[in-house]
Amino acid sequence: MSHTSTHIQAILDASQPIFRFARGPLYTENVNKPEMSNFALGNPHELPLAGFADALQKWSEPQNKDWFAYKMSEPDAQRVVAESLRAWRGVSFEADDIFLTNGAFAALTVALGAILDAGDEVIFNSPPWFFYEPIILAHRANPVRVKVNAENFDLDLDAIEAAITDKTRAILVNSPNNPTGKIYSAETLRALADILEKHSAQNGRTIYLLSDEAYSRIVFDGRVFESPTSFYPNSFLIYTYGKTLLTPGQRIGYIALPPTMPRETRDALNPALLMSQLVTGYAFPNALMQHALGDLEKLSIDMEHLQFKRDWLVRELQALGYELHSPEGTFYLLPRSPMQNDWAFAEKLAAQNVLVLPGEVVEMPAYFRISLTANDAMIERALEGFAAAIRET
Repeated sequence: MSHTSTHIQAILDASQPIFRFARGPLYTENVNKPEMSNFALGNPHELPLAGFADALQKWSEPQNKDWFAYKMSEPDAQRVVAESLRAWRGVSFEADDIFLTNGAFAALTVALGAILDAGDEVIFNSPPWFFYEPIILAHRANPVRVKVNAENFDLDLDAIEAAITDKTRAILVNSPNNPTGKIYSAETLRALADILEKHSAQNGRTIYLLSDEAYSRIVFDGRVFESPTSFYPNSFLIYTYGKTLLTPGQRIGYIALPPTMPRETRDALNPALLMSQLVTGYAFPNALMQHALGDLEKLSIDMEHLQFKRDWLVRELQALGYELHSPEGTFYLLPRSPMQNDWAFAEKLAAQNVLVLPGEVVEMPAYFRISLTANDAMIERALEGFAAAIRET
């Protein structure tokens, strides 16, 4: 006798790799060991930015009777985002086209909910963030996986075009990409836009682009981040502050519709996005986060130190014999596992007090992922563990 819907079971099945890790002994039996160097997930391992707590304390003081009343997208918070995007991107986003959400997870869910019908297809690039497929399935749509170029982790434009059908409704693009750290170039994104324009016209139905830009401010070596929304008007810009502030447990993000999107389209999407937020489970940030956003917007993790940690680990791991590239953005490294079985190698590392994410979880078997959010002490003591594990292979 089944006690769950077949729909939710399909979503559970698609989520099996991350749940195997998060609920399995590799993680649960090691994560709380004080001697463990924890590189598994993008969690903080140091106290939050001082300004973060200051902002929450400042804005927790009520200024009127409605301070903590029901909140949707608050006009002041919408203005903060619009002004930030104008200053940062040089694009005149309008405040009314900003939809505040409780993180990028909710933003992706809400945007897909506004545009998808049952049976629609959504293309996503692999390796992906591990909840893309479950989110698509949750809307009773069909996920279509397209592998990136195995040599340079760039988008495989020919494969994307070959995957488009008359049922294609959207494509998910994550740049800088988690887990590869790849930032897609203007040339690549312009070519992708041409493909989407052509097939939207052929299908007589818009193919939307969801641009997951969670790591768009976490870029290295002075690189310029190119937003897919700059090249394709029918795009949703998806953002979360949880990465830049490294506070994933205090959730605020947004959907932004670019001003290049036709006004008629934005007018139609506006109420659809609002309703999608409501039926998704009231997917708005809480009042305090919205009140504090003007102060939070100005804060960021130390990018100079994050780049130092990237360079330190890449240099040391390569010297030990690990094969890995230096990511252009995000706070992850993606070394190749010295063993074909990445789970088995992750177990070897755990025995050396080094906790990593097996590559299968992000659809990169025979690799493993390292989070640079680990602190310096963790990195220092992990180096001998990395050395011992590779010696054993």
